[in-house]
Amino acid sequence: MVRQPSQATIAPARLAERAAETVAWRADGPCFTTNPRRKNFSLFNGRTHFTDDTVYTVCVADIIMNGKDYVDAFKDYFRRYPHAGYGKAFKSWAASDDRKSYGSWGNGSGMRVSPVAWAFNTKEEVLSEAEKSACVTHSHPEGIKGAKAIALAVFLARKGFSKGEIKKEVVKETGYDLEVGILDHWDVSCQACVPQALIAFFDSEGFEDAIRRAIFRGGDSDTIAAMTGSIAQAYYGIPKEIMAEVFSRLPEDLAAITEEFTKKYVDSSFIRPEPIDHSWRSVFKWLIR
Repeated sequence: MVRQPSQATIAPARLAERAAETVAWRADGPCFTTNPRRKNFSLFNGRTHFTDDTVYTVCVADIIMNGKDYVDAFKDYFRRYPHAGYGKAFKSWAASDDRKSYGSWGNGSGMRVSPVAWAFNTKEEVLSEAEKSACVTHSHPEGIKGAKAIALAVFLARKGFSKGEIKKEVVKETGYDLEVGILDHWDVSCQACVPQALIAFFDSEGFEDAIRRAIFRGGDSDTIAAMTGSIAQAYYGIPKEIMAEVFSRLPEDLAAITEEFTKKYVDSSFIRPEPIDHSWRSVFKWLIR
């Protein structure tokens, strides 16, 4: 069965972010880096903004689309957006002249990898490029595995595989336990966060539901939601009103790269949504949802 998503783009990272505390594809929902432990939060509000998940999802898209060097681009994007909410280790590396990986096992490799799944057309190519994108900073085996898991799930989702088939392939490739409970502590590792992101997607009934479930599961909510959102976008598509909200919160350079990448690799007929009216009426509409 081949699904026809309602709206395709790499924006999910931004959306997921916002729901978790940014607006990129971490779960671009209501601004939570910590978990509200509920699903009925407002998806967008006046504090909604993008974070590092969005910045580096777009960065990877830019690298792939324009043939840029990963290290050079990662450091360039950090200089352009130095206050996007990076982890201490990444921030130290990005601000330095060091070009070697610092061996991270953190969830950053999974949060930014989704463009790989759209730009490459075989499982082997996707897994290879996912590892390449991870190893720049996340060369620990767990960091690489996390990137591969998310990239593979997005790739299979966009190819029309069922949830059961996606789950089987991801478990086969990574060995992740996808029956674990929700997180009850702060943990930014791939081994903790990637399974949570996958479970939220598998349990979901739609794009927005996937984002809400990702945030509800606890932990590093924005990044978990960014990863969940990336898979959910490929599987369900993104509602137009959510897409418009996300684009309205992006600076022009990030929005332009997102639009260009989407037209080239995802949907050649894609049209950037009209800006959202953020008057008090528009904000009130989201707050009462």
